[in-house]
Amino acid sequence: MINLPNILSMTRILLVPLLMVVLLTKFEGREIIGLDNEFIALIIFLLAALTDFLDGFIARRRKQVTRLGQLLDPAADKILTSSAFVALVELGMMPAWMVVLVIGREFAVSGLRSIAALQGVAISAATAGKLKTTVQITTIAVLIVANPWPGLQTFAPALRWLTVVLTLYSGVEYFVRFGRLVVRERDE
Repeated sequence: MINLPNILSMTRILLVPLLMVVLLTKFEGREIIGLDNEFIALIIFLLAALTDFLDGFIARRRKQVTRLGQLLDPAADKILTSSAFVALVELGMMPAWMVVLVIGREFAVSGLRSIAALQGVAISAATAGKLKTTVQITTIAVLIVANPWPGLQTFAPALRWLTVVLTLYSGVEYFVRFGRLVVRERDE
């Protein structure tokens, strides 16, 4: 069913190519409509991240939670953050090995959720997973504008490490909390 929360999730996916073009294209003079492309990329990224908050909030508030939304929302999140992290590797702002760990965790947890869904088990977002998303969004936003605003580069190493540690921790938490349930359901 198409409703406002699902439209917001689809909008998040549609903003990704625009974000990638703005981040990775070298514009003459480094400005688009009078603004640095990093600043425009930040606006696009934060707008996309805002749709992540709004789609869930609206779906719950209006009781518009749908199966499509349950599938689309996490996929849109993964597409947005994974694409942004890959672009940051290309820009030399994030080490590739860190991004591989972050994206690997996303695939692993998505796989766990898929197996659980096939068995009729719903895995909702854990607190560590929500915190992980907040830290990832903060890290990406800071790294996008760290070049034009060098003062932010002071925080970059700590944010990168915090992102990796929290991402891995939340992945382990999902498997500890829900892995046994999925295996138990399968064995019965």
